[in-house]
Amino acid sequence: MKVIILAAGYATRLYPLTLTQPKPLLPVAGKPMVEYVLDNLAPIGGIDRVYVVTNAKFAGHFQKWSDHYRATKSKLAFTIVNDGSTDDTNKLGAIGDIHHVVEKEKVDDDIIIVAGDNLFSEKLGDFGKFIREKNAPVLALYDVGNLEEIKKYNSISVDAQGKITFFEEKPKNPQSTLTGIALYFYPRSTIALIKQYMAEGNNPDQPGRLVQWLYPRTPVYTWRVPGLWFDIGSKETLEEANKIFAKV
Repeated sequence: MKVIILAAGYATRLYPLTLTQPKPLLPVAGKPMVEYVLDNLAPIGGIDRVYVVTNAKFAGHFQKWSDHYRATKSKLAFTIVNDGSTDDTNKLGAIGDIHHVVEKEKVDDDIIIVAGDNLFSEKLGDFGKFIREKNAPVLALYDVGNLEEIKKYNSISVDAQGKITFFEEKPKNPQSTLTGIALYFYPRSTIALIKQYMAEGNNPDQPGRLVQWLYPRTPVYTWRVPGLWFDIGSKETLEEANKIFAKV
């Protein structure tokens, strides 16, 4: 199994913190965000390579970090993939970045995709059990508990089996407080569909758009994230995460 960590954004809302450091390498309670991601994925097991897809500005930062992480904390094999972008005007978009890794690295395996700034308070071992049981695309869900908040994300309905029956990106009138977050499983059999999505000229940004396109074509299941989830998009959420993770 492979992991693709999405880390090609420029995080302009966090300037000046992210002018010289990529967001996933910013410390939370003394540890880079991306290390929490990897620590929480570790119980899944069977992961033989981690691809970190980033931009031309920060590829060197991630290479230096991954060399140190591998030498001191984990024997995971890393490949830092530079998507060639230099700022927001020429970025590939999240789905574009996934496709870039698949094509450039000739990925032909099951894939877990996660955003490098997604912080989970709980380990993700049960996610690993669930995806192996389903062997179908899986989207992680989180209950934000607020219909206003969900307008920033996406709105989802599922059936009794947890299969997606409705998905809308950035809903104006959401009916549910459940949202899909940037933690996905795509079995090897789905790679052709990712390539098809891009070949058709669909929007390459916002990874949820791929789910929106996918679920009418093939069953997409959902898995509820336990504990707390943070999407670090602002200085306020970064400060809040610092306080909470300092106690964990």
